[in-house]
Amino acid sequence: MTLAVPTIHLNGTSRESLMDRLRDAMDAIIEAEKALMQACPNGRDYYPQGPDAIQEALRQHANRLHNLRAVYIELMEIAGAIT
Repeated sequence: MTLAVPTIHLNGTSRESLMDRLRDAMDAIIEAEKALMQACPNGRDYYPQGPDAIQEALRQHANRLHNLRAVYIELMEIAGAIT
């Protein structure tokens, strides 16, 4: 997939405003990552479901963290393309 990157022009959003919005979004993702890491599954909450339950919960948790990081990386690439 090729990322859609905004074009800076006189009738559009300023480069500064676009960069500010991207930085705000990236900062929010960092905060979301921190919060998500604090919500890591704990084996004590899963063992009644069987020995494999925590592994599945951890796998899903890692996927959520990966997805947040993927969005962060996309925003970085967009920012890099418009600077």
